[in-house]
Amino acid sequence: MTRFISALLALFALVLPLATQADPADIDAAARGVVRVVIIGSDGDEVFPISHGTGFAVSPTRIVTNAHVVREALQDDTLQIGVVPSEGDDATYARIVSVSPNNDLALIEITGSLRLPPLTLSGGPIGDSGEVSSVGYPRNVDQAQGLEIEDIFNSQPPVKSRGFISGTRPTRQFDSILHTAPIARGNSGGPLLDGCGRVIGVNSFGAESGSSEAEFYFAVSMKELIPFLNANGVPARVNELPCRSLSELDEAERARIEAEQDKARSDLAARSEEQREKRERAQLEAELEVQAERENAMLFTLLLLLVGTGAGVVAWQGWQKRQAAKVEDGATADPRDERKLMIGGSIAAVALIAALALWFTRPGLDAIDRKVDAAMAEDGDGNDTPGAKATASGALTCTLDVSRSRITGAPDETVEFGWQDDGCVNGRTQYGLASGEWSRVFVPDQDEAVSINYYDPATETFRTDRYLLGRNAMSAAREARGKYSPPSCDRANAAAELGDLQGAVTSLLPEAPNERLVYRCEVKE
Repeated sequence: MTRFISALLALFALVLPLATQADPADIDAAARGVVRVVIIGSDGDEVFPISHGTGFAVSPTRIVTNAHVVREALQDDTLQIGVVPSEGDDATYARIVSVSPNNDLALIEITGSLRLPPLTLSGGPIGDSGEVSSVGYPRNVDQAQGLEIEDIFNSQPPVKSRGFISGTRPTRQFDSILHTAPIARGNSGGPLLDGCGRVIGVNSFGAESGSSEAEFYFAVSMKELIPFLNANGVPARVNELPCRSLSELDEAERARIEAEQDKARSDLAARSEEQREKRERAQLEAELEVQAERENAMLFTLLLLLVGTGAGVVAWQGWQKRQAAKVEDGATADPRDERKLMIGGSIAAVALIAALALWFTRPGLDAIDRKVDAAMAEDGDGNDTPGAKATASGALTCTLDVSRSRITGAPDETVEFGWQDDGCVNGRTQYGLASGEWSRVFVPDQDEAVSINYYDPATETFRTDRYLLGRNAMSAAREARGKYSPPSCDRANAAAELGDLQGAVTSLLPEAPNERLVYRCEVKE
């Protein structure tokens, strides 16, 4: 019975689909763009918070939240809206751009210098299951920490909670997602994220429940949010691809490489068999051809010898008659005998020389090998290596290979870049060589992400690993990057030197990237 139950459980594990697991690194990356939205009152020079909710960036300066979060500020123009980021001390103010009470959405815009990393929206279908995460600033957590209401002006990391989608269902006013990722007062306006950190909804309210009942929560769905952003001219980052983990991607890549290797071995075996059969046919044809050539040469040699012998006999007869004439005193030699001697002798000599030349120049057995090699080389099959191709240099155009990529944002479908065999671009060694890989590290001043570009000249594959870092981690990466400059191209071992220098940045990065983009490249025409 125990074995039966174990076997049954194993069968269920194979048959039942597994829920997509949230990647903590992706949730953390999304949390960088989540802010506390504070409604602020004033009394003279004193300002004080009245209420707060959550919002998230859909552009560097624009933030989505709930309409009910900013309702008080909309009704009372003496109130202000504050925005407090998760890191740093640059809290600022915002103004209302648009409010849609019917679907509980609002769009506000930062009026100060603060810039935020926008979150990516999920444009794919939402199923009836799967793990999700709520990110925001629940008020009960602030109270449990003993924070005073004034403390909400200070940066705090948002709270993350996990749950599952329980289905999609329209309310009386708007389309919503039902889920079990806990939210509380203060979470309103915060994002509901899928396993890749993409927004699938805007948390709005919870269902009333007693202590003995399961708790459910509602989020405004993408069917409401995307049209709302479009109507307000916000070019949101939308990703419609399925959420894949890096482990799934790595496993698929291993399977792809193994399949390519199996195919290469199969092609090589088939090619070898084809070459063997072709060589056997060429060998047989060459043997027959050489044998025929040798037999023809021997036959013509025999004919030449016969001709030469006949001509020699005629010449001999002419010589004998001339000699007989000399013996008889006073006799005159017959001119015809002289012609026989001259013509017969000439023909005999030529025939003998030709016979000897034909005999010694008849094809030998080594001619068989030469003919076989010539036949094998006719189709260009001589020494070609299967799968070999030249390394491309110069301006390259690379196209995104979605099947080999983990895409959490909205990347470019094509990229162009210049490549030289020594990693040199514009007089500087831009690509460093370390552990057999060509790579280039980008640490931008504005974008809150570090990118490492890899290029494999042998396969013409371009890859970008993107690490979505918080403010403090980005500051450390920028500081490390600022301490070195790429060496000039004429310096000895410049690529290896740059590879070592880039280690100062790569050593600060997480173990795995948040996004991996793989491109196939070709020379730009």
